[in-house]
Amino acid sequence: MKKIEHAIFHCPGISLKTRDAVKLRGYIGNLFKERSPLLHNHLEDGSLRYRYPLVQYKVVDKQPFIVGFEEGAGLLRELFVEIKELVIDGIIYPVSEKFIGSDTRYIGVDDQLHSYNFVTNWMALNEVNFKRFKNAAHSLERHEMLNKVLAGNILSMFKAFGYFEEKKVLIYTDVRGDHSNFKENKMLTFRGSFMANLYLPPLCGVGKAVSRGFGTIIEKGTPIVSYS
Repeated sequence: MKKIEHAIFHCPGISLKTRDAVKLRGYIGNLFKERSPLLHNHLEDGSLRYRYPLVQYKVVDKQPFIVGFEEGAGLLRELFVEIKELVIDGIIYPVSEKFIGSDTRYIGVDDQLHSYNFVTNWMALNEVNFKRFKNAAHSLERHEMLNKVLAGNILSMFKAFGYFEEKKVLIYTDVRGDHSNFKENKMLTFRGSFMANLYLPPLCGVGKAVSRGFGTIIEKGTPIVSYS
């Protein structure tokens, strides 16, 4: 196991739509574009930063969240006082109430199984494995494929934190297909839950487009945020 820095910025008095997560990212990334490329996941030349995003934007239960990991957690702590409003689709939302929780969290294999919910849709499939999924002969094959994809998503996240898990990862998904709009296309995504023998940080994203709010998870039986 490994400990990582983790921070959650939360504005409970503002109500947004799930799809506004990408607009939240655009606003914050542009507002503080000189501070760090981590805020918009692009490099100085404008090209995409092809690594796990250390700052992620979510709308969960209609409330906006920004989640930071490692260097991204420190960045959120620096910006906390400076965020005084959000502008989404030209509408100004004064930030009259805001909270930040910051701590360290374990990642890695545990001796026990943990149950997690997807609180935003999981974008699991790329073009290649979408074709394999669609052409699978039966539901068991598709289920096993999703288990492997999710395990790969999580191990890739661990590698971004400089952690390489050597123990066996156990994953069991319980998801159903859904559709989400992504870059003006309708994409197959998944809702539901999974069990894993893993410690995972609250509100981390797994799969594709996590910086836009997809694939956000929370352990079952725990509050989305707690500042006690």
